[in-house]
Amino acid sequence: MHICVLGQGYVGLPLALRAAEAGYRVTGYELDRERCEKLAAGSSYIEDIDSTRLQHALRSNTYTPSSDSKDLKGFDVAVITVPTPLKDRAPDLSCVREAAHTLAQYLEPGATVVLESTTYPGTTRDLLIPLLEQGSGLTAGRDFHVGFSPERIDPGNAAWRLENTPKIVAGLTGACLQRVKAFYDSVVETTVSASGLEEAELAKVFENTFRHVNIALVNELAKLGHLLNIDVGNALDCAATKPFGFMRFTPGPGVGGHCLPIDPVYLSHHVRQHLGETFRFVELAQEVNERQPAYVVERLQDGLNRRAKCLNGARILALGLAYKPGTADTRESPARHVIELLKARGAQCTVVDPHASPDTGMDIRGELNPAELANADAVLVLTDHAQFDPALIHTHASYVLDTRRAIPAGAHIEHL
Repeated sequence: MHICVLGQGYVGLPLALRAAEAGYRVTGYELDRERCEKLAAGSSYIEDIDSTRLQHALRSNTYTPSSDSKDLKGFDVAVITVPTPLKDRAPDLSCVREAAHTLAQYLEPGATVVLESTTYPGTTRDLLIPLLEQGSGLTAGRDFHVGFSPERIDPGNAAWRLENTPKIVAGLTGACLQRVKAFYDSVVETTVSASGLEEAELAKVFENTFRHVNIALVNELAKLGHLLNIDVGNALDCAATKPFGFMRFTPGPGVGGHCLPIDPVYLSHHVRQHLGETFRFVELAQEVNERQPAYVVERLQDGLNRRAKCLNGARILALGLAYKPGTADTRESPARHVIELLKARGAQCTVVDPHASPDTGMDIRGELNPAELANADAVLVLTDHAQFDPALIHTHASYVLDTRRAIPAGAHIEHL
């Protein structure tokens, strides 16, 4: 069988290689020619994919990267894993539309098209299917199969990978579901069938909306705890001992990555557009979490003021640029927003991140040393990478604002 995966990013490349390893002939379609050239040379730009794994797939001729749409011809299964960002605070589905137009040219009877890109409920039925039908002259559910299977990739997570994370699958018809499920059963350990396309789409955006709302809740709690002089970290430790009915979330500088800052907005926008209603929890959570980077800067400025120092001209050592530990992923990272705000207020920022790639647009150092810690007016922990030694920071820094609660308590250590 010929499998085509459109988009070779954090979602598409792992899926393409996994399908190749399952014995399929896979075309990894990527419009970015520079990315395609790297893949063809056996160089992975996705940190969760080792280059040796990519090279093995290339040598075995089961995986071929391509930016030529003609290589999609004759596909049995095509999976769309293109980005769905926000544009002017609204869903931008231009990449999905482009992928649908491209696939429609090569769509043949009996083929299957699956959308994995995160979006609002109704996208597969109301957007993808009409574009495929118009471009091919075929009818979905009769001439070809269509499904939705939301991605659940968690960059940097070695425990839960594509193959062992349960995969939600859905189809336009019962026969479509069978085809979609059969494909994913061959590449992952567990599939979970949704009752329909919209249910699968809603499940994905709700998963991240749940996290988004609870992170906003605990961020608000941390602010109030600070004003009330209550150790919120200890309170959360205590609450987390309850063996039922509680899930721990911890405060931080905001939310980042390809999901949390975006997926809930898709849901609230869809509700507003189609029902004229507001999803108040989502919109409030968005407001709280978007405000968090500015709150971090305010707390840092207050800490410097108490030490008779000014933020303007202060030497700030910012630890971490990625949105989460153990990864180089800086998409929508709150750390980036914090650093930009600090620079706008005149602070001299030095960024240290052992994972960040050179193309971040910032001057970044990979290692932390005692001299830099001692020389800084403030050390700001934005990402709790394992490479940042808490004892080293605790010993050599004169003032630390720790947004991740990674450094042991002390008179010179302030937790968010």
